[in-house]
Amino acid sequence: MIMRTKGGATKERISKGKEFASLRKHQAEWGGCVQFARGVRGAVGELYRLADFNLSPVWTGMGKQLIKLDTARPIGERNLQLTVYKQALDDFNFNRNYPLASILRVMPTVEVDRLALKATVVFPRINTESHLVNFQRLPYFRLIVCLGTVSDMHYKPVLQTNYDAVNPGLQGYSVSQMSEWFSTNNIIDEQTFTLEFDEQFKSLVTDDITLLVSVGMEFGNVAFGGAIVEVKRAGCARVLKVM
Repeated sequence: MIMRTKGGATKERISKGKEFASLRKHQAEWGGCVQFARGVRGAVGELYRLADFNLSPVWTGMGKQLIKLDTARPIGERNLQLTVYKQALDDFNFNRNYPLASILRVMPTVEVDRLALKATVVFPRINTESHLVNFQRLPYFRLIVCLGTVSDMHYKPVLQTNYDAVNPGLQGYSVSQMSEWFSTNNIIDEQTFTLEFDEQFKSLVTDDITLLVSVGMEFGNVAFGGAIVEVKRAGCARVLKVM
């Protein structure tokens, strides 16, 4: 027979007890990973809502794997450096059921000017009959592009959370653009999007910043009154370029 009683270590004991010193170190690092995930969420802007699963826990776990790669510092003080391991987010898909490449059969080209915080995304001509998989048979679709920034995280014991963005001025910021609504039964000419941050941000660029260019698309339908509105769970996105 196994009998259990209510109780356990108190919050105060965990925060001060010597036997929980190792736990406190891991908790501090986990807090840094959570902040990293929030930064990535901000960097993908409008596209976050197109995901078909919860992205935040995935990015938090990714942050934990990145923080383990810092072997120069002790546990509890390790830095999270996405700029060193940018491949972690390269070609990251926001969808498991219908990823972007399975819906849109042509991928855009991307040019990025890191210092100017500027990106140009060009979608080639789209023939919806052969390049678009409209599995829900909806009448409209539109394209979405986003340029965002994510800062590395570093140990900062003067803070209550112990971790902070190396460059808080560019942590989790983004600019997005949407195309007009296109018919899903048409030929769409080449589409060019130019994304650029405001001048006030350009002077903040440092080597601790990672740029994300993300693209996506969503389907729409005619609502009451004739307006075209997006259809929930009928979109997809991915990170196209990491710099």
